Amino acid sequence: MNRSAKKQVVTELHKKLKNVKLAILADYSGIKVKDITDLRNELRKVDSEFRVVKNNLLSIALKDTEFLPLDDHLRGPRALMMNFGDVVEPTRILVEFAKKNDRLDIEAGVLDGRLLSREQIGDLSKLPSRDILLGKFLSILVGVQTQFVTVLGGVPRGLVQVLEAHRMKKEEK
Repeated sequence: MNRSAKKQVVTELHKKLKNVKLAILADYSGIKVKDITDLRNELRKVDSEFRVVKNNLLSIALKDTEFLPLDDHLRGPRALMMNFGDVVEPTRILVEFAKKNDRLDIEAGVLDGRLLSREQIGDLSKLPSRDILLGKFLSILVGVQTQFVTVLGGVPRGLVQVLEAHRMKKEEK
């Protein structure tokens, strides 16, 4: 790769890293090309990219980004998973792939400028997706309103029951 091609790769990576929400480094050595291609296709569906990058080029691209803590983990063959949307689903895909294919070794990640360990990435993959969390939040909001209306309706209902009991008592006399 000549100097201008390297510069272009670094520039492109740096621009992408400015829009990335989550980045995860993984050791991909020994994985078949077909398996990597399948992983890439799955990640594309959830607004993510899995890319093999030379460590020295990635190190330069990481400068002046919140993903600089990944620089300490650039040893050996590394691939970078970059996510541009919901962070849970691509993490789940990557962790599930690593469970099925023991040659993929997740090293570290960065989310909101914080370095994530392998265990924290595993925990992140177990969270419900953003859509599910929003649905649960909405059901809580609706549930509170429903309970409030039920309580408010209880006062007039109680008054009607007292008046009905009073009417029945007068009719008995």
